[in-house]
Amino acid sequence: MLKRPPYPESLENRKEIEIYINELLDMDVIRNIGHNEIVEITTPVLITWNGGKSRLCGDFRALNNYTKPDRYPIPRIPHALDKLAKAKYITKIDCMKGDHQNGVKPNSMKLLRIICHIGIYESTRMQFGIKNAPDHFQRMMDTIFQEEILEGWMLAYTDDIIIYSETLEDHVQYIDRVLSKCTPIKLKISLKK
Repeated sequence: MLKRPPYPESLENRKEIEIYINELLDMDVIRNIGHNEIVEITTPVLITWNGGKSRLCGDFRALNNYTKPDRYPIPRIPHALDKLAKAKYITKIDCMKGDHQNGVKPNSMKLLRIICHIGIYESTRMQFGIKNAPDHFQRMMDTIFQEEILEGWMLAYTDDIIIYSETLEDHVQYIDRVLSKCTPIKLKISLKK
């Protein structure tokens, strides 16, 4: 691992980075590194663009090279579609920024330090770009909703919760049951999607 400087960024990308950094600070996903802290590892951040939308991403290639792969299974789309084929009612609930909903152990936070033109920040939650982040989030979702999945009316596919049923009455009960599990564990739901 190494200490790397921030990447040069365009003015537009620097503004995007500032927006994301402030958003992550507000959500307690990252914290500012104090001036007395020794910083041995930094990962530059960059803005990736897809379809006109930006996303902050740490360049975690060095960390990912040392990371042992997590072989937790991600559900296969064809299997999910088979389960949904008979449903009359389907609801998709999007978990907001799935990667950020998994905590990071205190001794691992220093490995997830990011650097940009406005400072160095340490991650308290999982970051986009970490090799095993999708596997960890899928495991978390499968564990939380194990009963619902086994009962055969819910799927967890990465950061999506899919509820399906044949009757409206059951569907409303299922949605209520899922949301009642999300609240106490502070699983954040995106209202935009």
